[in-house]
Amino acid sequence: MKRAWVRRGFAVVAAGGVALLALSHFVRVRYEDRIVPLAQAPEAPIALVFGAGLARGAVPSPVLAQRLDAAIALWEQGKVQAVLVSGDQTKPFHHETRAMRRYLVEHGVPESAVQSDEAGLSTYDSCLRAATVFGAKRAVLVTQRFHLTRALFIANSVGIDAWGVAADEGRSTPWRYLVRETLSRVLALAMVLLEVEPAHPSGRAVPSQR
Repeated sequence: MKRAWVRRGFAVVAAGGVALLALSHFVRVRYEDRIVPLAQAPEAPIALVFGAGLARGAVPSPVLAQRLDAAIALWEQGKVQAVLVSGDQTKPFHHETRAMRRYLVEHGVPESAVQSDEAGLSTYDSCLRAATVFGAKRAVLVTQRFHLTRALFIANSVGIDAWGVAADEGRSTPWRYLVRETLSRVLALAMVLLEVEPAHPSGRAVPSQR
C-alpha cells in the first residue's frame, strides 16, 4: 500500500512538472517570431527598456548598459521616436530610472525623447503601465534574449503591438537565467489570465528623480 502511494505521489509530481514545462513553452514560443535583429526592427513610437539593477557608483549594471546601448542604436537608426525606461525607484539610494535616463542622455539621446516609469517593479508592471499609464500602443522591447519572450508575451497580451530586440544578440545565455525563466514564464501567464493589477496602477507613484 505504501509503495502504491509513493508511486502515485511521483506520478503527480511528474505530471505537475510536465504541465509546468508545457505552459512555460507556450509562453516562450507564443510571440517568438516577433524577435528581430536590431537592423530589422520595425519603426515604433517608443522603445521600452526594462531595468536590470545598478552597479557601484549608481551606474547601470553591465546587463542594463547592454539594454540601453541597444535602445540608443534604435534611436540613432530612427527606429523609435522615444525611449521609455522602466525600473524600480522605490528603494532609498536606488534611483534606477534616473541612472538609465542619465546614461541615454550622455550617449546622445535628447532628454526630451526619454520618458521614465519609476514604478516598473516587474516585467509585468512595466508592460501594463506602459500601456495604461503611458499610452503605448506599439513598441520595441529591449532586453536580453532569455527575458524577451516573456516580455513580449506580457506586452502583446495587455494590448501593445510589441516587437523585440535582443540586447545580447548572438551571445550565449547563462543556464541559471534559463532555469529562472521557466518558472517566471508560468507566473507571467497566470498574471495575464488573472488580469492582475500592477503595484501602482496609475500615475507615476514615485516622485520623478530627474
